[in-house]
Amino acid sequence: MAKIKKLAVLTSGGDAPGMNVAIRAVVRTAIYHGIEVVGVMEGYAGMIDNNFRPMQSRDVSDIIAKGGTILKTARCEEFRTKEGRAKAYENAKALGIDALVVIGGDGSFSGAKLFSEEFDIPTVGIPGTIDNDLFGTDSTIGYDTALNTVVSAIDKIRDTATSHKRVFFVEVMGRDAGFLALRSGIGSGAEAILIPEVHTPYDKLKQFLNDKTKGHKSSSIVIVAEGAEGMKEGGVFKLAERVNEDYPELDIRVSVLGHMQRGGAPSAFDRVLASQLGEAAVVALLDDQKSIMVGIQNSKISHVPFNQAIKNKKNVNLDLLKLSEILSI
Repeated sequence: MAKIKKLAVLTSGGDAPGMNVAIRAVVRTAIYHGIEVVGVMEGYAGMIDNNFRPMQSRDVSDIIAKGGTILKTARCEEFRTKEGRAKAYENAKALGIDALVVIGGDGSFSGAKLFSEEFDIPTVGIPGTIDNDLFGTDSTIGYDTALNTVVSAIDKIRDTATSHKRVFFVEVMGRDAGFLALRSGIGSGAEAILIPEVHTPYDKLKQFLNDKTKGHKSSSIVIVAEGAEGMKEGGVFKLAERVNEDYPELDIRVSVLGHMQRGGAPSAFDRVLASQLGEAAVVALLDDQKSIMVGIQNSKISHVPFNQAIKNKKNVNLDLLKLSEILSI
């Protein structure tokens, strides 16, 4: 592979705290190695629309504490087509771009994998998603920040739940993965946690409510992952309604934390992680790597082929679910 002279970086899919830190690391590492950098605005749509901007070190000053992404992000249906990717390639080659860094989740990596296979632009991915659901990395950028945001929100909900003797059903993000729900549940002392990876019969939830209401607890927090079983039809509100019908004596409330989980300044952990992975992505390209995701495993940088990061399932630690049950008595 010829030496890389110009690199493009983009953010795609859902935003996550720490994406700006990763952009900063990519830009400054590239400049350190004598590589020109351009930012792609609004993800893959920017490649198709020829929406590029040159980036210097000063362009990423003072963004380390900012949430969101200065490059913006968008989902792009046109990039799913071969014609759309060909147009993106033509625009990139016209600018002399000979390498691409994609910061995003599995959907973003699916597009990056196809683009890297079809054209002669090596592509490396950086995992940026609050869901923490990508195989091959212990943590994704934004996950730790979102986790702390959720725990802080639940702490506040706990105050009012205790004051009014209420049962709160709190829905958190995570799509079809329960990492955020599981760890935030333990971190906030939740009495029950419902995640997609484990079937929780309604009878078991009722047993939990029976135990808590008959015991010493006057209030309870039930954490529900948005992808948990039974959430497809009616979501957490439907679940709470059903519980209310069976337990009319309980004062039940629902709180959907929503997109607040994606916002805010990144945590120190996410800042360090994003810095490590941003630098690692550029170094991987310089080492002739392509069609891979850089991750972190046991505190070491890992290189994971896109197809493995996308297709392989990352398993939650079910011992933590047992721990939650033990500590919630």
